[in-house]
Amino acid sequence: MYKTQADSLEFLRGFLPHLTDTPDDRDVVLCVPFTDLVLLSRDLHGSRVQLGAQNIHWAEEGAYTGEISGAMLAEIGVRYVIVGHSERRQYFGETDDTVNLRLKAAQDIGIMPILCVGETKQQRDTAQTESCIFSQLENDLIGIDQHRLVIAYEPIWAIGTGDTCDAKEANRVIGLIRKRLTNPDVPIQYGGSVKPDNVDSIMAQPEIDGALVGGASLTSESFGQIVNYTA
Repeated sequence: MYKTQADSLEFLRGFLPHLTDTPDDRDVVLCVPFTDLVLLSRDLHGSRVQLGAQNIHWAEEGAYTGEISGAMLAEIGVRYVIVGHSERRQYFGETDDTVNLRLKAAQDIGIMPILCVGETKQQRDTAQTESCIFSQLENDLIGIDQHRLVIAYEPIWAIGTGDTCDAKEANRVIGLIRKRLTNPDVPIQYGGSVKPDNVDSIMAQPEIDGALVGGASLTSESFGQIVNYTA
């Protein structure tokens, strides 16, 4: 929950020049607050940056005050949407059942969902990392087309704390996630205190396909450096 429309335009002015030499095989997506979507849809038109939302409701329409439907997002050019982010699960009562419904809604309207999974500090400390993530995958992915999906492994204890998961450990967990999928080619990202000074080591890992960036994406300079990682 950052950036007014004016802030977003200022960010774009600083960020887009960083993409001049970005390799063509890298997908760049900005997942922004709902109030910024229409503005950025216009200003990103013709650029290589794709637009994403931070949430989607499962109903096509209805009495769901404060929610946004897939059709509302698709109409303004949204191509990606984050589903099941740990903050949605922690603060807003998101469950695996509602995550599953949101994933289906995104795919039904042709928007690529980015499913977030990950464990808490307590779960990691009590050797429940694998069981937690496997349970999330089993329930979240019921009836989901794994050929139209992105997954982000975001250890909750590493989000916004500055405490990044060791790159090799992140690679190990993402490898385990991949083995649980029916489509091993699903792009799997790492998210959790990704910064310019650690992105190279993260992206050098063979199982990690990308990064879900939080705080370090708020300034054009740091996000530009992350997008242009060398690994």
